[in-house]
Amino acid sequence: MAALASRLWELKAEAGDPSFAEMSTRMGAAASKSSLAAAARGQVLPTWETTWEFVRVLAVNRLGQDAEEARREWRAHWERAANAAARSETAEGRTGHDATRTTEGRTGHDGTRAGPAEARAGHIERGVRMAEHPERRPRPPLARRPAVIAAVATAAAAAGAALFTWLAPLSGADESTAPGTTARAASSYDDSAFEQDVTHPDGTVVKTGTEFTKIWRIRNTGTIPWRGRYLTRLNDTPCRAPKRVEIRPVQPGEPVDIAVRVRASDSPGRCKIYWKMTDEAGTQLLSAKKPIFLDVVVG
Repeated sequence: MAALASRLWELKAEAGDPSFAEMSTRMGAAASKSSLAAAARGQVLPTWETTWEFVRVLAVNRLGQDAEEARREWRAHWERAANAAARSETAEGRTGHDATRTTEGRTGHDGTRAGPAEARAGHIERGVRMAEHPERRPRPPLARRPAVIAAVATAAAAAGAALFTWLAPLSGADESTAPGTTARAASSYDDSAFEQDVTHPDGTVVKTGTEFTKIWRIRNTGTIPWRGRYLTRLNDTPCRAPKRVEIRPVQPGEPVDIAVRVRASDSPGRCKIYWKMTDEAGTQLLSAKKPIFLDVVVG
């Protein structure tokens, strides 16, 4: 799936890098912008229909490629990704399959076997019936109600006083840390922001066969420290660069400069390399973010 997503990103860049919203509306793709974006992220396998709409509006409509040739080429790419995904799914085992059979094996009120959706629907329906017809409990005689209310109020006041006495010792030094820690844990999230091209901004001309260092500056705008992270190359070009480079540890709010050593191609042309943040195993992180890229002209 990562290889298919990388090819889609390359096609999008070659076609002028239109936005997904533009592809879905003005360019006439029969797929939503969220479906097109998900196809390019590579975390799940897009349907063939979504993949073809992605390709059709860019390769055929904008770049003028032959529709049948483009369809055959991209269908082959998509089938390879689908076969790889199927093999991965088979290797994961069948633990979840047994749980599904157990859920589907529940029996409905009419003696038929209910599937998961039907079981959930029956559960909701029973809840509605209970809400509409709550159990009626006998009420105390009218004359006894003031006494009952007074007893309940007295018990509630005593319980409140006991609770206050129990919590009072905890309201000292720990008060400023425990609630804040809980709030921070509940709102933890991972995010980044691109700040600038420190070297070689887009369109820079480099000489054939020369080596240069591309540096980007990004910032950790989330609440999670970055450790064990890498910038991983997504595509191959005539320009040569390492498959991945390590990102030093970065605390929330801090910027980091990431440098990659690149060798320009031996012949003139455009060199555009896409990169994505990953963990050590190669799993892509910050899936909602577009890849950063190097874009130079070799001449």
